[in-house]
Amino acid sequence: MRLPRLLALLALAVVSCDVLEELPNRLLDRRTPRERYEAGLAAAGLGTTGLVRDWTAAGARALSAAPVVNLPVEEQGYFAPEEPSALSWRVAVKRGQRLSLVVTFAADSTARLFLEVWRDSRDTVQKFERLIEADSGVRTLQWSPRRDGELIVRVQPELLRGGRFTARLAVDPVLAFPVQNGGERDIRSRFGAPRDGGRRDHHGVDIFAPRGTPALAAADGVVRGVGVTSLGGKVVWLRDEDGHALYYAHLDRQYVTEGQQVKTGDTLGFIGNTGNARTTPPHLHFGIYARGEGPVDPWYFVYRLPSVLPRLHADTTRLGAWLRTPERGAELFSRPAKEDSIARELPGHIPVRVVAAMGDWYRVRLPDGATGYVVARSLESLVRPLEVTTLGASTRVLSTPTEEREAVVREVGGVKAEVFAWFEGYALARIDGRTGWIVDPRTD
Repeated sequence: MRLPRLLALLALAVVSCDVLEELPNRLLDRRTPRERYEAGLAAAGLGTTGLVRDWTAAGARALSAAPVVNLPVEEQGYFAPEEPSALSWRVAVKRGQRLSLVVTFAADSTARLFLEVWRDSRDTVQKFERLIEADSGVRTLQWSPRRDGELIVRVQPELLRGGRFTARLAVDPVLAFPVQNGGERDIRSRFGAPRDGGRRDHHGVDIFAPRGTPALAAADGVVRGVGVTSLGGKVVWLRDEDGHALYYAHLDRQYVTEGQQVKTGDTLGFIGNTGNARTTPPHLHFGIYARGEGPVDPWYFVYRLPSVLPRLHADTTRLGAWLRTPERGAELFSRPAKEDSIARELPGHIPVRVVAAMGDWYRVRLPDGATGYVVARSLESLVRPLEVTTLGASTRVLSTPTEEREAVVREVGGVKAEVFAWFEGYALARIDGRTGWIVDPRTD
């Protein structure tokens, strides 16, 4: 829709990259890849151009309108090089989980991507707070939050770059499971359960396994304690590289010594029922203690979510294409779920651009920049024109449905126009083999 801008974008991309290389090292060391890129645009005198403003606005819209999705999620999408865009997701992540993003392109691409994790800011001025950004050239990103909450993940290519891609978001536990051949199904007593008639709480999880089953290091670290207590019986304390103290209790016997360096999966001891667990079946009491906080719930540190992704049914050959709603209209959803997520009712025969696909859904962008999800099978192609009309003299052809001067591409008159869709007083039409916007001829 913005092909006339391609030459300007090409020049912009080349100049900005050259300027980036000349920035002082002291600035490069302190700025994120996005900040360095924006500084290059500004240094080249391009920071206030319409194209850069569009790119910045696309990134801001992505943060504000990030759809809520359940993990894991995988979307196949298309970044149109001629149209600044960004993609985002809002996901719930627990403390103890590691969020990961992996982006791959269908073909080799040197496009620079900005991968970032944000959250809602507690600041009344700045609405969002950036937590981490991937290094330049990297297509993967990981982040482990220090508290439960929602995170916003944003992906945006540099100007005039893009193509087809696949983005996958998932969460995994930060720690490995501490019992050999065990899993969350073996946890039968959770954190916070009452103990001693309610006089104290359970500060860990109990993982049941046959006596003698190896208790494993859940992370790389250093053994900080090996001993015997009245409550825990034979115990081992392991300090991991994130500063957590991992507590192994009720062991039948220990297998490490204090000060020993261990790797994830090394045997620390063997499951038993020593200490105050003498009357219970053999199990491991596994606890996590954070410096300055005390005990924290280990569940999400070791619980592995099911990794089954919804099967993709939407036609991915339509990625990047303009489609339209049928005559009866369609529903635009704020997230890929029909329950309580209808954002708006779309009228009939309006154009939408397919930016991504997952399951039975298309993520689409409307001509005004609004985004959402539409059931893929509810849209139709732009093969058949809705009407053919003869244009009057000096009809302006626009790159976008707006009266702004910079949107005017050319003027034509007395020629046929095939109209394929309408949007807010404008018509998407093909004129002399080229597509553009004109004022809706029905309103003349």
